Amino acid sequence: MGDRLRLAIGVMGNVASLLLYSAPIFTFARVIKRKSTEEYSCVPYIIALLNCLLYTWYGLPIVSYRWENFPVATINGLGILLEFSFVLVYLWFASTREKAKMDVQIKVVVILIPVILAFGIISATSAFMIHNHHQRKAFVGSVGVVASAAMYGSPLVAVKQVMQTKSVEFMPFHLSFFSFLASSLWLVYGLLGHDLFIASPNFVGSPLGILQLVLYCMYRKRGIAEVPNKLDVVQNDHKSTQLEIMVTEDTKEKT
Repeated sequence: MGDRLRLAIGVMGNVASLLLYSAPIFTFARVIKRKSTEEYSCVPYIIALLNCLLYTWYGLPIVSYRWENFPVATINGLGILLEFSFVLVYLWFASTREKAKMDVQIKVVVILIPVILAFGIISATSAFMIHNHHQRKAFVGSVGVVASAAMYGSPLVAVKQVMQTKSVEFMPFHLSFFSFLASSLWLVYGLLGHDLFIASPNFVGSPLGILQLVLYCMYRKRGIAEVPNKLDVVQNDHKSTQLEIMVTEDTKEKT
């Protein structure tokens, strides 16, 4: 019964995490449409990529015992593809100016390369230098806890921006909601399996998700400033012109 419940929670966690990892699709659709990354940061996506790499490795039978963490491996494997795609799109549309674009690309690559190298060292060490599952889980899981906590904590940059600007433009509701939902489900999954390496980072993720949702509710009415409709502008200009003509004619009649 306990294993079935844990598997069911894992499946629900997979669905919630898929929604979380795919939520930036809306953001990057906007980036592609405007051909600019605007005020968005690439750091959260790089941290999420590291988290997905580590927990995919953690869920595989090399680290975990057989397929006890199969749901963890599957969703994070998909997360690798999504997060890597987001980073590539970010690099392509980094800036409209060539010099600024090159500077941003260099900064992103400088962060990305150490992340890939770190994962390579961690996976090689756990596979060839540690010879039992318990110690492998402890080693990879400890690093994964840090990466996962950083992933859930990275939206704090957006939280700071929301509090400063009193606008939720760069903190979408769906991203905050899916973050809260996924972290809550994986918290339960980890506790049911007595796996603190899965549960502990979500002790951070759930409260941060709640914080983001509360801030969204506070500032959502002051959210995105809407661009005036072009037709409305033309109509208003036409009305203003008509009013000026009427005033002019009225003045002439009086004189």
